[in-house]
Amino acid sequence: MKLLVLGSGAGGGFPLWNCHCRLCSAWRRGDLDASARTQSSIAISQDGRPGEGWLLINASPDLPQQIRDTPALQPAHDGLPGDPPIRAVVLLDSRLHHVAGLLSLRESRELEVYATPLVFEDLTSELPLLHVLESYCRVRWRMLPIAGEARSASFEIPGFPALSFAALAVPARAPRHARLRGEAAGECIALQVRDLRSGRCLFLSPALASVGEDEMAWMQQADCVVVDGSFWSEHGMQEAGVGALSATDKGHLPQSRDGGRPGMIEVLQASGAPRKVLTHIHHSNPILDRGGWERRELAAQGIEVAHDGMEIEL
Repeated sequence: MKLLVLGSGAGGGFPLWNCHCRLCSAWRRGDLDASARTQSSIAISQDGRPGEGWLLINASPDLPQQIRDTPALQPAHDGLPGDPPIRAVVLLDSRLHHVAGLLSLRESRELEVYATPLVFEDLTSELPLLHVLESYCRVRWRMLPIAGEARSASFEIPGFPALSFAALAVPARAPRHARLRGEAAGECIALQVRDLRSGRCLFLSPALASVGEDEMAWMQQADCVVVDGSFWSEHGMQEAGVGALSATDKGHLPQSRDGGRPGMIEVLQASGAPRKVLTHIHHSNPILDRGGWERRELAAQGIEVAHDGMEIEL
């Protein structure tokens, strides 16, 4: 199994176009040892061989640029017309920066979209992207049955016979455009992908408000954990002068401990996963600075920071 990190930033990417915080300003001046980041998205393939299909996990608004930067996602010169490398899309939630890129796939003959009922509801009512897409191409919704009491489900994706998939409802804040519905299963999911040949397992959750028993059990099964790296501290946005909301308000578990609540660093250490990677990094998070002490702390704990173009093989 091969993963390509197409985008490793949170909403807006890094630097944020209208932000003058310390990190964004330093990057523009050339005074920061950091990489620019597009908005969060990942592609998964069975082997990554030329001509093999890819599964897109979330569709970033930056998808056209991400495809231009990733030859493996571009059509082969000798390929059949209408046979694109991206074979299907799995949506983990309906946040704008995870779904707006669907519109960039409108030239598809047929678009396979895997999503929970709540995400499908959002994309056909509050944010009707799927209705718009259907004016350009055929859209096939493949339901991930996470709803009500059903908080996990296994599923298959045609064209990826060597991989098995499972989804788990995880706590996260509903997007702004979603109607109020409390904490409903299917608002946000984590994805488990297992390579049936090697037995190796991936746990992927770019948005994660907290880690309970179920989330930890799935993380402990994984050979590689790629999870929410949005904020370093609970009050990181206030400290950076970019907003009044806390990490909890935004629906993310920060890396550092907040009072008696363990942060993502401790969670990842408890998972025992051989490889631990943070993605979906907010533009105010000091781990963007490769020379900062926060980055050194992560390295000392064996935790990697994803970057655009990063490749992971399992």
